[in-house]
Amino acid sequence: MSSKTGIVIVGGGVAGLALATRLGATVGKQGEARITLIDRGFSHVWKPMLHCFAAGTASNENDRISFMGQASAHNFEFWPGDVVGLDREKREITLGPLQASDGQVVLESRTIGYDLLIFAIGSCANDFRTPGVAEHCLFIDNLVEANGFNEKFRMELLRAYATGSELNIAIVGGGATGTQLAAELHKAIEIVELHAFGASPPKMRITLLEAGPRIVPAFPESVSAAAEKELARLGVTVRTSAMVSGADAEGFSLKDGTHVPASLRVWAAGVKAPDVTKAYGGLSLGRSGQIVVHPNLQSIDDERIFAMGDCSYIADEPLPPTAQVARQQAHHLARHIPALLRSGKPVPSCVFRNKGAIVALGDYNGWGTLPGGGVFGGGWMKGLAARLGHVMLYRQHQIELYGFWRGMMSLLADLVDAAARPSARLD
Repeated sequence: MSSKTGIVIVGGGVAGLALATRLGATVGKQGEARITLIDRGFSHVWKPMLHCFAAGTASNENDRISFMGQASAHNFEFWPGDVVGLDREKREITLGPLQASDGQVVLESRTIGYDLLIFAIGSCANDFRTPGVAEHCLFIDNLVEANGFNEKFRMELLRAYATGSELNIAIVGGGATGTQLAAELHKAIEIVELHAFGASPPKMRITLLEAGPRIVPAFPESVSAAAEKELARLGVTVRTSAMVSGADAEGFSLKDGTHVPASLRVWAAGVKAPDVTKAYGGLSLGRSGQIVVHPNLQSIDDERIFAMGDCSYIADEPLPPTAQVARQQAHHLARHIPALLRSGKPVPSCVFRNKGAIVALGDYNGWGTLPGGGVFGGGWMKGLAARLGHVMLYRQHQIELYGFWRGMMSLLADLVDAAARPSARLD
Protein backbone atom coordinates (compact mmCIF):
# COMPACT_ATOMS: atom_id res chain seq x y z
CA MET A 1 0.00 0.00 0.00
CA SER A 2 1.05 3.60 -0.54
CA SER A 3 2.62 5.68 2.19
CA LYS A 4 -0.56 7.79 2.34
CA THR A 5 -3.28 5.20 2.51
CA GLY A 6 -6.85 6.40 2.20
CA ILE A 7 -9.04 4.97 4.96
CA VAL A 8 -12.74 5.75 4.67
CA ILE A 9 -15.08 5.01 7.59
CA VAL A 10 -18.80 5.13 6.82
CA GLY A 11 -20.95 5.82 9.87
CA GLY A 12 -20.25 7.95 12.93
CA GLY A 13 -21.94 5.86 15.60
CA VAL A 14 -20.33 4.17 18.59
CA ALA A 15 -17.99 2.07 16.43
CA GLY A 16 -17.29 4.48 13.57
CA LEU A 17 -16.39 7.53 15.63
CA ALA A 18 -14.31 5.49 18.11
CA LEU A 19 -12.33 3.96 15.23
CA ALA A 20 -11.77 7.30 13.46
CA THR A 21 -10.64 8.89 16.73
CA ARG A 22 -8.21 6.08 17.58
CA LEU A 23 -6.77 5.76 14.06
CA GLY A 24 -6.40 9.54 13.97
CA ALA A 25 -4.21 9.33 17.07
CA THR A 26 -1.90 6.79 15.41
CA VAL A 27 -1.62 6.56 11.62
CA GLY A 28 -3.42 9.88 11.10
CA LYS A 29 -1.19 11.86 13.46
CA GLN A 30 1.95 10.26 12.02
CA GLY A 31 0.93 11.07 8.44
CA GLU A 32 0.73 7.44 7.35
CA ALA A 33 -2.92 7.56 6.32
CA ARG A 34 -5.64 9.99 5.35
CA ILE A 35 -8.70 9.08 7.40
CA THR A 36 -12.15 10.25 6.29
CA LEU A 37 -15.35 9.78 8.27
CA ILE A 38 -18.65 9.88 6.36
CA ASP A 39 -22.01 10.33 8.08
CA ARG A 40 -25.40 11.65 7.03
CA GLY A 41 -25.55 13.94 10.09
CA PHE A 42 -23.22 16.49 11.59
CA SER A 43 -23.05 15.18 15.14
CA HIS A 44 -22.81 11.98 17.15
CA VAL A 45 -25.00 10.86 20.04
CA TRP A 46 -24.76 7.70 22.10
CA LYS A 47 -27.48 5.48 20.64
CA PRO A 48 -28.44 3.84 23.98
CA MET A 49 -29.70 7.31 25.03
CA LEU A 50 -32.09 7.83 22.11
CA HIS A 51 -35.10 6.83 24.20
CA CYS A 52 -34.21 9.65 26.64
CA PHE A 53 -34.05 12.19 23.81
CA ALA A 54 -37.37 10.90 22.47
CA ALA A 55 -39.04 11.36 25.86
CA GLY A 56 -37.32 14.71 26.41
CA THR A 57 -35.72 13.64 29.70
CA ALA A 58 -32.21 14.32 28.38
CA SER A 59 -30.94 17.36 26.49
CA ASN A 60 -29.33 16.19 23.28
CA GLU A 61 -27.84 19.65 22.70
CA ASN A 62 -25.42 18.88 25.53
CA ASP A 63 -24.87 15.26 24.55
CA ARG A 64 -23.96 15.73 20.90
CA ILE A 65 -20.38 15.44 19.72
CA SER A 66 -19.65 17.50 16.63
CA PHE A 67 -18.06 15.42 13.89
CA MET A 68 -16.20 18.45 12.55
CA GLY A 69 -14.90 19.37 16.00
CA GLN A 70 -13.84 15.81 16.75
CA ALA A 71 -12.15 15.51 13.35
CA SER A 72 -10.12 18.70 13.74
CA ALA A 73 -8.95 17.63 17.20
CA HIS A 74 -8.06 14.04 16.27
CA ASN A 75 -6.36 14.12 12.86
CA PHE A 76 -9.12 12.90 10.56
CA GLU A 77 -11.50 14.49 8.05
CA PHE A 78 -15.28 14.56 8.07
CA TRP A 79 -17.70 14.86 5.16
CA PRO A 80 -21.50 14.73 5.45
CA GLY A 81 -23.46 12.55 3.07
CA ASP A 82 -25.20 9.25 2.39
CA VAL A 83 -23.25 6.50 0.66
CA VAL A 84 -25.54 5.43 -2.18
CA GLY A 85 -23.13 3.37 -4.26
CA LEU A 86 -19.90 1.39 -4.17
CA ASP A 87 -17.58 0.58 -7.08
CA ARG A 88 -15.22 -2.09 -5.78
CA GLU A 89 -13.12 -2.19 -8.98
CA LYS A 90 -12.39 1.54 -8.91
CA ARG A 91 -12.33 1.52 -5.09
CA GLU A 92 -14.75 4.45 -4.90
CA ILE A 93 -17.87 5.21 -2.94
CA THR A 94 -20.59 7.54 -4.22
CA LEU A 95 -22.26 10.06 -1.93
CA GLY A 96 -25.75 11.22 -2.80
CA PRO A 97 -26.58 14.92 -3.15
CA LEU A 98 -26.55 16.84 0.13
CA GLN A 99 -29.73 18.85 0.64
CA ALA A 100 -30.57 21.64 3.05
CA SER A 101 -33.74 21.46 5.17
CA ASP A 102 -35.63 23.42 2.51
CA GLY A 103 -34.71 20.89 -0.16
CA GLN A 104 -32.05 23.00 -1.85
CA VAL A 105 -29.09 20.96 -3.10
CA VAL A 106 -25.96 22.14 -1.29
CA LEU A 107 -23.55 19.57 -2.74
CA GLU A 108 -24.03 17.47 -5.84
CA SER A 109 -23.32 13.75 -5.89
CA ARG A 110 -19.61 13.07 -5.21
CA THR A 111 -17.18 10.15 -5.28
CA ILE A 112 -14.45 9.41 -2.75
CA GLY A 113 -11.64 6.93 -3.32
CA TYR A 114 -10.35 4.53 -0.71
CA ASP A 115 -7.66 1.95 -0.03
CA LEU A 116 -9.47 0.57 2.99
CA LEU A 117 -13.22 0.96 3.46
CA ILE A 118 -14.91 0.29 6.81
CA PHE A 119 -18.67 0.23 7.19
CA ALA A 120 -20.16 1.10 10.59
CA ILE A 121 -23.62 2.27 9.58
CA GLY A 122 -25.45 0.67 12.50
CA SER A 123 -28.94 -0.75 12.32
CA CYS A 124 -32.59 0.25 12.37
CA ALA A 125 -35.85 -1.25 13.54
CA ASN A 126 -37.30 -4.01 11.37
CA ASP A 127 -40.99 -3.62 10.57
CA PHE A 128 -41.04 -7.01 8.81
CA ARG A 129 -43.17 -5.34 6.11
CA THR A 130 -46.12 -5.23 8.49
CA PRO A 131 -48.97 -3.38 6.73
CA GLY A 132 -49.33 0.26 7.75
CA VAL A 133 -46.24 0.48 9.94
CA ALA A 134 -44.15 2.63 7.58
CA GLU A 135 -47.07 5.05 7.05
CA HIS A 136 -48.46 5.34 10.58
CA CYS A 137 -45.65 4.63 13.05
CA LEU A 138 -42.79 6.62 14.49
CA PHE A 139 -39.27 5.25 14.87
CA ILE A 140 -36.41 6.31 17.14
CA ASP A 141 -33.42 4.80 15.32
CA ASN A 142 -31.46 8.07 15.19
CA LEU A 143 -31.42 11.57 16.66
CA VAL A 144 -33.62 13.07 13.93
CA GLU A 145 -36.32 10.47 14.56
CA ALA A 146 -36.00 10.79 18.35
CA ASN A 147 -36.44 14.56 18.11
CA GLY A 148 -39.36 14.08 15.74
CA PHE A 149 -41.09 11.79 18.21
CA ASN A 150 -40.45 14.25 21.06
CA GLU A 151 -42.06 17.06 19.06
CA LYS A 152 -45.19 14.98 18.45
CA PHE A 153 -45.24 13.79 22.07
CA ARG A 154 -45.17 17.36 23.40
CA MET A 155 -47.91 18.48 21.00
CA GLU A 156 -50.14 15.53 21.92
CA LEU A 157 -49.48 16.26 25.59
CA LEU A 158 -50.48 19.89 25.09
CA ARG A 159 -53.66 18.78 23.34
CA ALA A 160 -54.47 16.43 26.22
CA TYR A 161 -53.97 19.20 28.79
CA ALA A 162 -56.18 21.59 26.84
CA THR A 163 -59.02 19.17 26.13
CA GLY A 164 -58.84 16.92 29.17
CA SER A 165 -58.55 13.92 26.88
CA GLU A 166 -56.51 10.79 27.46
CA LEU A 167 -53.08 10.45 25.87
CA ASN A 168 -52.69 6.97 24.39
CA ILE A 169 -49.25 5.72 23.40
CA ALA A 170 -48.49 2.23 22.10
CA ILE A 171 -44.95 0.90 21.72
CA VAL A 172 -44.21 -2.23 19.71
CA GLY A 173 -41.11 -4.06 20.90
CA GLY A 174 -40.36 -5.17 24.43
CA GLY A 175 -36.59 -5.09 24.10
CA ALA A 176 -34.40 -2.62 25.95
CA THR A 177 -35.39 0.34 23.74
CA GLY A 178 -39.15 -0.08 23.98
CA THR A 179 -39.10 -0.96 27.67
CA GLN A 180 -36.89 1.97 28.61
CA LEU A 181 -38.91 4.36 26.43
CA ALA A 182 -42.09 3.41 28.29
CA ALA A 183 -40.46 4.25 31.62
CA GLU A 184 -38.93 7.50 30.34
CA LEU A 185 -42.30 8.72 29.02
CA HIS A 186 -43.80 8.16 32.46
CA LYS A 187 -40.88 10.09 33.97
CA ALA A 188 -41.43 12.92 31.48
CA ILE A 189 -45.09 13.24 32.49
CA GLU A 190 -44.13 13.44 36.17
CA ILE A 191 -41.67 16.24 35.41
CA VAL A 192 -44.06 18.17 33.16
CA GLU A 193 -46.68 18.15 35.93
CA LEU A 194 -44.35 20.40 37.94
CA HIS A 195 -44.27 23.03 35.16
CA ALA A 196 -47.71 22.65 33.60
CA PHE A 197 -50.53 25.10 32.97
CA GLY A 198 -52.27 24.89 36.33
CA ALA A 199 -54.60 22.24 34.94
CA SER A 200 -54.87 18.72 36.24
CA PRO A 201 -52.47 16.41 34.41
CA PRO A 202 -54.09 14.29 31.72
CA LYS A 203 -54.30 10.55 32.02
CA MET A 204 -51.64 8.82 29.95
CA ARG A 205 -52.10 5.23 28.84
CA ILE A 206 -48.94 3.46 27.65
CA THR A 207 -49.19 0.00 26.15
CA LEU A 208 -46.08 -2.07 25.47
CA LEU A 209 -46.60 -4.83 22.90
CA GLU A 210 -44.13 -7.71 22.70
CA ALA A 211 -44.51 -10.59 20.26
CA GLY A 212 -42.48 -12.96 22.43
CA PRO A 213 -43.39 -14.51 25.77
CA ARG A 214 -41.54 -11.87 27.87
CA ILE A 215 -40.00 -8.40 27.69
CA VAL A 216 -36.23 -7.69 27.67
CA PRO A 217 -35.62 -11.26 26.43
CA ALA A 218 -31.83 -10.73 26.34
CA PHE A 219 -31.89 -10.73 30.15
CA PRO A 220 -32.68 -13.60 32.55
CA GLU A 221 -36.33 -14.40 33.22
CA SER A 222 -36.05 -12.91 36.71
CA VAL A 223 -35.18 -9.52 35.20
CA SER A 224 -38.03 -9.78 32.67
CA ALA A 225 -40.50 -10.50 35.45
CA ALA A 226 -39.15 -7.68 37.64
CA ALA A 227 -39.18 -5.18 34.76
CA GLU A 228 -42.78 -6.09 33.88
CA LYS A 229 -43.80 -5.67 37.52
CA GLU A 230 -42.09 -2.26 37.70
CA LEU A 231 -43.80 -1.07 34.52
CA ALA A 232 -47.16 -2.24 35.87
CA ARG A 233 -46.51 -0.20 39.01
CA LEU A 234 -46.00 2.84 36.78
CA GLY A 235 -49.28 2.18 35.02
CA VAL A 236 -47.82 0.74 31.81
CA THR A 237 -49.85 -2.09 30.28
CA VAL A 238 -47.54 -4.87 29.11
CA ARG A 239 -48.93 -7.37 26.61
CA THR A 240 -46.68 -10.29 25.73
CA SER A 241 -47.31 -12.83 22.95
CA ALA A 242 -48.99 -9.91 21.16
CA MET A 243 -48.22 -10.24 17.46
CA VAL A 244 -48.98 -7.06 15.51
CA SER A 245 -50.65 -7.69 12.16
CA GLY A 246 -51.10 -4.08 11.05
CA ALA A 247 -51.09 -0.42 11.95
CA ASP A 248 -53.40 2.44 11.05
CA ALA A 249 -54.04 6.03 12.12
CA GLU A 250 -55.99 4.81 15.15
CA GLY A 251 -53.60 2.20 16.57
CA PHE A 252 -52.42 -1.39 16.11
CA SER A 253 -54.28 -4.52 15.04
CA LEU A 254 -53.17 -7.78 16.65
CA LYS A 255 -53.31 -11.25 15.16
CA ASP A 256 -55.77 -12.32 17.85
CA GLY A 257 -58.27 -9.87 16.35
CA THR A 258 -58.03 -7.15 19.01
CA HIS A 259 -57.18 -3.51 18.34
CA VAL A 260 -54.98 -1.34 20.55
CA PRO A 261 -55.91 2.36 20.20
CA ALA A 262 -53.05 4.87 20.22
CA SER A 263 -52.62 8.47 19.14
CA LEU A 264 -48.84 7.94 19.13
CA ARG A 265 -47.56 4.69 17.67
CA VAL A 266 -43.90 3.73 18.09
CA TRP A 267 -42.18 0.82 16.36
CA ALA A 268 -39.12 -0.39 18.28
CA ALA A 269 -39.13 -4.06 17.31
CA GLY A 270 -36.63 -6.08 15.32
CA VAL A 271 -33.19 -5.18 14.04
CA LYS A 272 -31.90 -4.98 10.49
CA ALA A 273 -29.18 -3.19 8.57
CA PRO A 274 -30.24 -0.10 6.60
CA ASP A 275 -31.59 -1.01 3.16
CA VAL A 276 -28.73 0.88 1.49
CA THR A 277 -26.41 -2.11 2.03
CA LYS A 278 -28.07 -3.63 -1.05
CA ALA A 279 -26.32 -0.94 -3.13
CA TYR A 280 -22.87 -1.81 -1.81
CA GLY A 281 -21.26 -3.38 -4.86
CA GLY A 282 -22.81 -6.81 -4.56
CA LEU A 283 -21.32 -7.60 -1.15
CA SER A 284 -22.75 -10.73 0.45
CA LEU A 285 -25.50 -9.85 2.91
CA GLY A 286 -27.11 -11.74 5.76
CA ARG A 287 -30.83 -12.32 6.12
CA SER A 288 -31.33 -8.94 7.79
CA GLY A 289 -29.14 -7.03 5.35
CA GLN A 290 -25.90 -7.07 7.34
CA ILE A 291 -22.60 -7.34 5.48
CA VAL A 292 -21.20 -10.86 5.89
CA VAL A 293 -17.67 -10.78 7.30
CA HIS A 294 -14.97 -13.14 8.49
CA PRO A 295 -14.25 -13.29 12.24
CA ASN A 296 -11.61 -10.57 11.67
CA LEU A 297 -14.43 -8.28 10.37
CA GLN A 298 -13.15 -8.39 6.79
CA SER A 299 -15.75 -8.81 4.06
CA ILE A 300 -15.90 -12.36 2.70
CA ASP A 301 -15.95 -10.80 -0.81
CA ASP A 302 -13.31 -8.06 -0.65
CA GLU A 303 -10.14 -7.88 1.45
CA ARG A 304 -10.15 -4.08 1.31
CA ILE A 305 -13.56 -3.79 2.97
CA PHE A 306 -14.42 -4.28 6.64
CA ALA A 307 -17.70 -3.98 8.52
CA MET A 308 -18.30 -3.74 12.25
CA GLY A 309 -21.09 -3.21 14.71
CA ASP A 310 -24.76 -3.80 13.92
CA CYS A 311 -24.27 -3.75 10.13
CA SER A 312 -21.87 -6.73 10.16
CA TYR A 313 -22.67 -10.42 10.36
CA ILE A 314 -20.20 -13.14 11.34
CA ALA A 315 -21.81 -16.27 9.92
CA ASP A 316 -19.85 -18.70 12.11
CA GLU A 317 -20.59 -16.84 15.35
CA PRO A 318 -23.31 -14.15 15.14
CA LEU A 319 -23.11 -11.46 17.80
CA PRO A 320 -25.90 -9.35 19.31
CA PRO A 321 -26.41 -5.83 17.90
CA THR A 322 -25.24 -3.94 20.98
CA ALA A 323 -23.02 -0.95 21.68
CA GLN A 324 -20.69 -3.24 23.63
CA VAL A 325 -20.03 -5.41 20.57
CA ALA A 326 -19.54 -2.37 18.31
CA ARG A 327 -17.10 -0.75 20.74
CA GLN A 328 -14.95 -3.87 21.09
CA GLN A 329 -14.83 -4.36 17.33
CA ALA A 330 -13.78 -0.74 16.80
CA HIS A 331 -10.98 -1.13 19.34
CA HIS A 332 -9.88 -4.34 17.63
CA LEU A 333 -9.55 -2.70 14.21
CA ALA A 334 -7.86 0.34 15.73
CA ARG A 335 -5.22 -1.94 17.25
CA HIS A 336 -4.51 -3.98 14.13
CA ILE A 337 -5.08 -1.74 11.09
CA PRO A 338 -1.77 0.14 11.65
CA ALA A 339 0.15 -3.14 11.27
CA LEU A 340 -1.89 -3.95 8.15
CA LEU A 341 -0.86 -0.60 6.64
CA ARG A 342 2.80 -0.78 7.67
CA SER A 343 3.67 -4.38 6.93
CA GLY A 344 0.62 -6.02 5.39
CA LYS A 345 0.07 -8.11 8.52
CA PRO A 346 -3.45 -9.56 8.36
CA VAL A 347 -5.99 -8.45 10.92
CA PRO A 348 -6.55 -11.34 13.37
CA SER A 349 -9.94 -12.61 14.42
CA CYS A 350 -11.87 -10.41 16.83
CA VAL A 351 -12.85 -12.22 20.01
CA PHE A 352 -15.87 -10.74 21.78
CA ARG A 353 -15.71 -10.70 25.57
CA ASN A 354 -19.12 -10.32 27.13
CA LYS A 355 -18.92 -7.89 30.04
CA GLY A 356 -22.59 -8.09 30.93
CA ALA A 357 -25.49 -5.77 30.16
CA ILE A 358 -27.61 -3.12 31.88
CA VAL A 359 -31.20 -1.99 31.47
CA ALA A 360 -32.40 1.08 33.39
CA LEU A 361 -36.04 2.11 33.73
CA GLY A 362 -35.59 5.85 34.20
CA ASP A 363 -35.19 6.80 37.85
CA TYR A 364 -37.37 3.91 38.96
CA ASN A 365 -35.29 0.76 38.76
CA GLY A 366 -32.52 -0.99 36.92
CA TRP A 367 -30.84 -4.35 36.49
CA GLY A 368 -27.51 -5.53 35.21
CA THR A 369 -26.26 -8.97 34.28
CA LEU A 370 -22.71 -10.07 34.92
CA PRO A 371 -20.87 -12.15 32.27
CA GLY A 372 -21.72 -15.36 34.12
CA GLY A 373 -25.43 -14.55 34.15
CA GLY A 374 -25.64 -13.22 37.71
CA VAL A 375 -27.92 -10.25 38.29
CA PHE A 376 -27.15 -7.07 40.23
CA GLY A 377 -29.36 -4.06 40.95
CA GLY A 378 -33.04 -3.93 41.66
CA GLY A 379 -32.66 -4.28 45.40
CA TRP A 380 -30.65 -1.42 46.85
CA MET A 381 -32.37 1.97 46.51
CA LYS A 382 -34.47 0.74 43.60
CA GLY A 383 -31.57 -0.55 41.58
CA LEU A 384 -29.27 2.41 42.11
CA ALA A 385 -26.20 0.29 41.38
CA ALA A 386 -27.48 -0.71 37.95
CA ARG A 387 -28.71 2.78 37.09
CA LEU A 388 -25.38 4.31 38.08
CA GLY A 389 -23.68 1.65 35.98
CA HIS A 390 -25.72 2.77 32.97
CA VAL A 391 -24.66 6.37 33.55
CA MET A 392 -21.01 5.34 33.93
CA LEU A 393 -21.09 3.54 30.58
CA TYR A 394 -22.13 6.79 28.94
CA ARG A 395 -19.46 8.80 30.75
CA GLN A 396 -16.86 6.21 29.75
CA HIS A 397 -17.93 6.68 26.14
CA GLN A 398 -17.55 10.47 26.42
CA ILE A 399 -14.10 10.24 28.03
CA GLU A 400 -12.96 7.79 25.36
CA LEU A 401 -13.84 10.28 22.62
CA TYR A 402 -13.06 13.58 24.36
CA GLY A 403 -10.15 12.56 26.58
CA PHE A 404 -10.24 12.56 30.38
CA TRP A 405 -10.27 16.29 31.10
CA ARG A 406 -12.75 17.28 28.40
CA GLY A 407 -14.92 14.35 29.42
CA MET A 408 -14.95 15.53 33.02
CA MET A 409 -15.71 19.07 31.90
CA SER A 410 -18.66 17.71 29.94
CA LEU A 411 -19.90 15.99 33.10
CA LEU A 412 -19.57 19.25 35.04
CA ALA A 413 -21.45 21.14 32.31
CA ASP A 414 -24.29 18.61 32.49
CA LEU A 415 -24.51 19.01 36.27
CA VAL A 416 -24.67 22.80 35.98
CA ASP A 417 -27.26 22.59 33.23
CA ALA A 418 -29.38 20.17 35.27
CA ALA A 419 -29.39 22.63 38.17
CA ALA A 420 -30.33 25.61 35.98
CA ARG A 421 -32.96 24.14 33.64
CA PRO A 422 -36.07 21.95 33.89
CA SER A 423 -35.17 18.26 33.80
CA ALA A 424 -37.47 17.61 30.83
CA ARG A 425 -37.72 19.30 27.47
CA LEU A 426 -40.60 21.79 27.57
CA ASP A 427 -40.00 23.78 24.37
